[in-house]
Formats: sequence, C-alpha cells, structure tokens
Amino acid sequence: MTDQAHTNQAHILLVDDDPDLLRLLTIRLKAGNYRVTAVGSAEAALARLAVELPALVITDVQLPGRDGLALFDDIRRQHSALPVILLTAHGTIPDAVDATARGAFAYLTKPFDGKLLMEKVAYAVNLSTVMPTPASSDESWRAELISRSAPMAELLAEARLVAGSDASILIRGASGTGKELLARALHNASRRAKAPFIAVNCGAIPEQLLESELFGHVKGSFTGAVANREGLFQAADGGTLFLDEIGDMPLPLQVKLLRVLQERAVRPVGADRTQPVDVRLLSATHRDLDVAMAEGQFREDLYYRLNVVTLVLPPLAERREDIALLANHFLQKVAAKYQKPLNGFAPDALTALVGAPWPGNVRQLFNVVEQVCALATAPLVPLTLVQRALRVPSLEALSYNEAKQRFERDYLVQLLRLTDGNVADAARLADRNRTEFYRLLQKYELTPALFRGDGEPVAD
Repeated sequence: MTDQAHTNQAHILLVDDDPDLLRLLTIRLKAGNYRVTAVGSAEAALARLAVELPALVITDVQLPGRDGLALFDDIRRQHSALPVILLTAHGTIPDAVDATARGAFAYLTKPFDGKLLMEKVAYAVNLSTVMPTPASSDESWRAELISRSAPMAELLAEARLVAGSDASILIRGASGTGKELLARALHNASRRAKAPFIAVNCGAIPEQLLESELFGHVKGSFTGAVANREGLFQAADGGTLFLDEIGDMPLPLQVKLLRVLQERAVRPVGADRTQPVDVRLLSATHRDLDVAMAEGQFREDLYYRLNVVTLVLPPLAERREDIALLANHFLQKVAAKYQKPLNGFAPDALTALVGAPWPGNVRQLFNVVEQVCALATAPLVPLTLVQRALRVPSLEALSYNEAKQRFERDYLVQLLRLTDGNVADAARLADRNRTEFYRLLQKYELTPALFRGDGEPVAD
C-alpha cells in the first residue's frame, strides 16, 4: 500500500486484551479500508492518543488495570469530540443506558454482529472531526499554525469543519496562544477567503474612538470628523471581521454590536440611515466571559450571538511536542531577518526550551527565539543564551556526588569570606574541629590567607 493511500484512510484505535479478538477486528477493519492501531491496555491507548489522534476509538470495557470505562472518561475529558465505541461481554441495559448518557457513541455486547459493528464504525467516522487528510490536499489555510500535537490536531480538525459555515465563532485561549492566527486560518478556509480579513483589538482602542472605528462616521458628527469615514464593518464587507479581546468592549458598544448582528446593518456615528453589511464575525478573548456576565460586565444576549461555536486554543505547556518545531521555525524566520547563519539549537538548549513553563505561550517563545538569535555568535544556539532569555539560572545535570562537592566547596568559601580567612572562627561556625576543617580545605585546595583583605595569613 502506498503512503498516499495510507494517509487517505481513517485511523481507528482498537483496545482489547484478547489477542485473538484484536487480530480478528483488525482484519475486518482493514478490509473496510480503515487504518488500525491495536493495543492491549488503557495505558497503551492513552500513549497512542498522545502521538496521533484517531477518528474513532473502539475499546473493550474489561481491560487489565485501568478499565475501558475509565479510558472512556479520560478520552472524554481530553478529546470531547472523539467518538468511542464500547465493547463488553457482560452487557446489560442499564450499562448501555449509562454509557450512552456519558457520551459513548455506541455500546455493543459480545458476541456482536460484524455487519452492525461496521455500520456503527462507518457512521462514527463520518461524524468524527478528526478526518484523514490526503497527502495532496491543500493545507495552506493553516500554514501559520505550526503543530504536530494531538490537542492542536483536534482543534484544527474542528476549525476546518466549521470554517465553511457563516456561524459566529468565539475563540478562547490565554494571551499569546495564537488566537488571531487561528482566526486568519478560519478565514482562509472559508468561502470568504478572497475577501478582506480585518482584525481589531477592542482593548487597544479608547472607548470614544472604538464606535467610530467599527461603524464609521459622517462628516461633522463630532469634533475632528472632517470627512465621512467608513468603519471596519464596511471595510470587511463580504469578508471576515475579527474582534480580538471582545471581553474588553464597553457595555454601551456591546448593545450597538448586538444590533448590527441582528440587523446585519451598521449605522455610522452621526448618520440617520443604516448600511447593509455582509460580514462573518469571529471574536476572541482571554477573559472568562461567564464570570464577566455574572458581574454584569458582558451582555448575555451578545454572548450567545458570538458563541455559536467555541474553539479553545491550548496553552503551549499542554502541547510541548510542538515547542521544538516552533522554536526551529521561528529561528529560521528570525535568522533570515538578522541575516545570521544559524543552523539550530544545541541539544541541551532545545531540552531547556521544551521544559520551560511558558506563561506567555507562543508569543513568549517567539520573543525568546528572537533574543537568542540577536545574541548568537555561533551556528548552534547554546544553552546559556536560552537560559538568559528565559531568565532562569544556569542549571547543570549533576550527579549526587558532584552536587555534594559543589555545595561543600561553596559552603567553605562562604565561611572563609565571612571570617576573613580565620580558620578557628570558620571551624566554629561549621561546628567542626580545626583538624577536620583543615582536611576539608585541603580537599578543595582552599587557602585561608587568600580570604584576608591584605592577603596575609591569619593566626589561628
């Protein structure tokens, strides 16, 4: 089978501790033109899910260790849109009802009808947001979203699915996760791709100017309005308008935005007539709008207009397998900007990047890469530059004995400095006799006289 044919097949993760049944189901599913990964435990299944998100999971309920229902709950928490078919040899009607209520796609009792299983599989795969991607397909719509992680794969599959509609989409995520990049990707994948994409940060424009910026104004409507000016809604007509940090929009403007969404028309400041607009609205926020609504800072009716579909961008710390990929991508980009011949990161530097906490997410990673690129003097970026950019102390992987020796030496140096090289005083502070203390000094080749201000030996 060619690689291209392989990538066109929907991927199914099969979980069962019965090797014979695994083999039988694998043969049956492959005959149905599915790509199958078969594992024997819930732990192995979770490990596979971290590597690649399938279109469907089929799992036995009775598994060694962690059972199939616990696996199902884990999948539900991490990948809510991923369909799961449960298999059991001891099924009852209450079990089936409970599993369905918890969100299982189907619940089949062994021995099950092979034709029924294949029908359920086909239906689940057709509904799955994680679809096989042909090798020849155009992925340029999401070119700026560099990723190979399972959380991002699921998000992008959902984004591709909803991009073709005109439904309003609310993008949630912490600052720096790439909300505007996702909005651009949604626009690129939509039927409006050839029309304008316009982004505006609602929190960056003063309240008194934001209304005019969004809806436009007519000449003489306020001091300084020396000519008619169209707003961003009119400029985005036929295309997409992205309202970033919508949670920071003042309440009076929220009322006017709601009217625009209801009437699909805008009234410029000072005008007496409305102008029709055809705009697909995307919005984003890092704020918790549920809390904002409870506190009276965000209108509930506007929230439901904006939140037809919600897409949640994961923080960088939850997609660590993307960090090396992003870091090298940014390095190539910034190195070209600075015209520096940089080849990549030293292995320990890359390890430090992957292990960093990243409270500022992808934006912080880009800033770190730009800083190390500006300071780099060799083709490989060293660990020291990465640590400096991350503002963390230099850390080395030391053995226990090495760490102990370093501590002892630093401790002795501090005592000698504190006592101006007086061994008797230093030994007393260390609660050691002078003979033992001298042996420690000899071990680390420390000369007490060097710690006197005048460099002269100190009498004991």
